[in-house]
Amino acid sequence: MSQFLTKSEFTKLVEKNVLTQKNSYMDVILDLCEKHEIDPEDVKKFLSAPVIEKIEGEAMLLNLIPRGNQLDFD
Repeated sequence: MSQFLTKSEFTKLVEKNVLTQKNSYMDVILDLCEKHEIDPEDVKKFLSAPVIEKIEGEAMLLNLIPRGNQLDFD
């Protein structure tokens, strides 16, 4: 890894890049893993609870994981 990152620093990088790149959390995290030479399998220790929830939400929308209980507002 080129520099040591804390969970807080990594979370700030993720949030900043999601806003500036207009990209998904999953794509931004994979990009940051590549830039900082972090194995994607090891990135979980750098993810905050809110970022994990946002990734789960994206995964549900993409049908990568089952959807939880949701309210239908139609």
